[in-house]
Amino acid sequence: MSTAGVKRDIKVVIIGDACVGKTTFIKRYIEGQFTENTETLGACFYLKQWGPHNIAIWDTAGEERFSGLNSFYCRDAAAAIVAYDITNPESFQRLHERYIPLLDAARDEFLLVVTGMKLDLDQKSKLRVPSEEGEDFSVRLNHDRLKDKERFAKPFFETSSKTGQGVDEVFEYIFQTLLTHGKPLSPQKSIVDLEGAPPQREKPTCC
Repeated sequence: MSTAGVKRDIKVVIIGDACVGKTTFIKRYIEGQFTENTETLGACFYLKQWGPHNIAIWDTAGEERFSGLNSFYCRDAAAAIVAYDITNPESFQRLHERYIPLLDAARDEFLLVVTGMKLDLDQKSKLRVPSEEGEDFSVRLNHDRLKDKERFAKPFFETSSKTGQGVDEVFEYIFQTLLTHGKPLSPQKSIVDLEGAPPQREKPTCC
């Protein structure tokens, strides 16, 4: 079944360094299993149904040479999962330097969910990005949205694709915030036209 001309309710992208575990993270959510040694070239498209809503999820490559493409795939996104490896402080620092600027192409007032990955390796590593730094970063990125503190929890999670810890919670937070608690999205901007995207299959396919 082709997705040409099919409308989606919201678009979610995931950005971050190569090898922080972005593809593994999404596959854990979509397929419910842990897959090692996956690499994304350009971007991959996934389709997820959440209640009556259709969600387009885009997995972007982390290599610097793909930064131009990543900016394109961030266009009109309603939310971004901002991913880093909690055992690799450099991957957290590069979020500030390389990846946040890519989100200029996303829609106004979009949601940024800061997500630390590889929590299962935490006790095996001498390096550790403090949870407080990730949480503070998420608050700064979502300053306007978090003014309503009673409605929105802090958009920060630490997860493990290997054990599944926290993975579903990230996506549930996004969908609950945007589709249940958030401001209604305008019809023109809330729908993403995926004409030219890869055909829909039972399993996600790279584009």
